[in-house]
Amino acid sequence: MKASHIMRRLVLTATALGLISGAALAAGSDATPPAAATPAFAPHFIENWDLDGDGKVTRAEAHEQRGNIFYMFDADENGALDGEEYDLFDETRAADMANAGMKQGQGRRNSPAALLAREYNDADGNGEVSKEEFLGTTDAWFDRMDRTGDGVVTIEDFGRGMN
Repeated sequence: MKASHIMRRLVLTATALGLISGAALAAGSDATPPAAATPAFAPHFIENWDLDGDGKVTRAEAHEQRGNIFYMFDADENGALDGEEYDLFDETRAADMANAGMKQGQGRRNSPAALLAREYNDADGNGEVSKEEFLGTTDAWFDRMDRTGDGVVTIEDFGRGMN
């Protein structure tokens, strides 16, 4: 593997930690905060996914950021995440969640974190996730994030019962 390829992968992985941590952490935890409490990860998610800084993550912003995440993990730039690339994506998400003291939402098949899983995104079951497959699940993922149903993800969408 070329040194430039290794360096690109390291830089992109580090950048991805910031982008996906909020999304992964938004999956919730077994500890239910008080109704008025805003989880500590919520502002981080908004900061990383709100591209225009208006305090709201739109569906378009979610599509753009998921495209950025896909690009970061597509190390060979072939338009598909193979097993090794998706393993790195899964490991990065798991590490982010563990660092925040959260679990991956085991048993929560429709949680935002579950909707990032390889099994969910590999629509044709060929073991690779194409860019089209990954971006094609963005709307369902966004709808799970938008708990208030107002068409945007804001701080109000986080908290009690987020799973």
